[in-house]
Amino acid sequence: MVFKVSIVSTSPIDGQKPGTSGLRKKVKVFKQPNYLHNFVQATFNALTAEKVKGATLVVSGDGRYFSNDAVQIIIKMAAANGVRRVWVGKNTLLSTPAVSAVIRERSGADGSKATGGFILTASHNPGGPTEDFGIKYNMENGGPAPESITDKIYENTKTIKEYPIAQDLPNVDISAIGVTSFEGPEGKFDVEVFDSADDYVKLMKSIFDFESIRKLISSPKFTFCYDAMHGVAGAYAHRIFVEELGAQESVLLNCIPKEDFGGGHPDPNLTYAKELVARMGLGKSDTGGEPPEFGAAADGDADRNMILGKRFFVTPSDSVAIIAANATGAIPYFKSGLKGVARSMPTSAALDVVAKSLNLKFFEVPTGWKFFGNLMDGGMCSVCGEESFGTGSDHIREKDGIWAVLAWMSILAHKNKGNIDGDGKLVTVEDIVRQHWATYGRHYYTRYDYENVDAGKAKELMEHLVKLQSSIPEVNKIVKGIRSDVANVASADEFEYKDPVDGSISKHQGIRYLFEDGSRLVFRLSGTGSEGATIRLYIEQYEKDASKTGRESSEALSPLVDIALKLSKMEEFTGRSAPTVIT
Repeated sequence: MVFKVSIVSTSPIDGQKPGTSGLRKKVKVFKQPNYLHNFVQATFNALTAEKVKGATLVVSGDGRYFSNDAVQIIIKMAAANGVRRVWVGKNTLLSTPAVSAVIRERSGADGSKATGGFILTASHNPGGPTEDFGIKYNMENGGPAPESITDKIYENTKTIKEYPIAQDLPNVDISAIGVTSFEGPEGKFDVEVFDSADDYVKLMKSIFDFESIRKLISSPKFTFCYDAMHGVAGAYAHRIFVEELGAQESVLLNCIPKEDFGGGHPDPNLTYAKELVARMGLGKSDTGGEPPEFGAAADGDADRNMILGKRFFVTPSDSVAIIAANATGAIPYFKSGLKGVARSMPTSAALDVVAKSLNLKFFEVPTGWKFFGNLMDGGMCSVCGEESFGTGSDHIREKDGIWAVLAWMSILAHKNKGNIDGDGKLVTVEDIVRQHWATYGRHYYTRYDYENVDAGKAKELMEHLVKLQSSIPEVNKIVKGIRSDVANVASADEFEYKDPVDGSISKHQGIRYLFEDGSRLVFRLSGTGSEGATIRLYIEQYEKDASKTGRESSEALSPLVDIALKLSKMEEFTGRSAPTVIT
């Protein structure tokens, strides 16, 4: 079929500034006339000509509500902008890590390689007609667009006057694998729908010892449960855990992707992953029966993960530290050693201690996966993570939830090499974590999220905290007035980062209060929601004494929690007597 290109007049729409995770708004906002079209065209205009004309682009996402409409719009705009071909995961489904893998690894039948891709997701936020939608652009390295590009996109949204679109191009059937070809003013244009899992599964099998994991899963001593929270991870779970690793289908929980995530909030934490938490024996009431030995969950776009043992929660900060400490022995991909490790600034310092002990390069970066990507592209980092349930490695340029689950299964398989067939007791998730604490010390850690706070009040709270930093003696006077049993504040600042790869400087990345005993209070405003502001409060206490690493976190952190809430005047500024979520 031959299509024509129409030029549609438009005008700028306020509020289209992409954050570190792209542009996220309510579905009703994206459904406004020209809203999505403007952002897509602003992105095309921000890219160099060779990344658009004659290029191959990936367009897919987590399958949330409005994805089908958005994919068809982007296909028609791509055709009109001279793109040569668009690759779409079947039923629009590709996890965020899978998009990164496809951009980096996949070759078309003619040898074509993707130069980038649009990912349609609002990550861990709810989906549905009244909920969230999102879009972001990833570059040819498979990672999120850098600030130099997102800044251009935003500037373009403020001046856009028109966009081209192939309006007469029929909708492509994205439920069937195959190639649909068209002819346009600039020649041939193809849309290829491909299997969502093939490329990603192939990559995972090149990283991990699937036979070793299969042996672990086949042992009657080992039981597990995987919860996709009705997100896109469900498109991979059956293929990997059942078909490749031989698990029973009964281990899969909520693994059918749904555009509204089954009415749930697809955020893998102790608050929202209620069904898995209950099954693992961590719920408020006893569900009966023995919990599985291992449990894991994913968020909407499958880049985040939560790791659980039987009646035991593994903090994301501990998780990345334990993966790094065991990577070279348990994961074939890392057998020649780690290039370095990195964490986001709010993440606990558990990884720092491992890096120092193993003499690894270590980096502390702002929140945002693109900072890890730069280090990886520079050959400086192999394993990285953030406290917000994101863990990954240099196999792609996004965090990767299923990769983290397979990493933990690999560590469990490695630790149980001699136990699986014999009479020996299974080395459990809890055993591994407690041994890690005994070796490296424990970082007691919690995060309080205050969601949908009035943006003005949130800003006032942050300004108050910055103002306090001008006098550390005054801060210590306030601290001692609240609790006399804590260490003094040694320093306080707003975190600033100079990228060792490109020299760029990122300022105002979070407010820190650093105590003499290694404890920390960190305050950040997060832009990952679609409305209001989210204040994140991070509280950390380091304990080196092995005899004191078994305390309850709430007990160990209680003094610092008290100080954080009163020092920040949290209730006074926000009107909230309690956080929305405690992690």
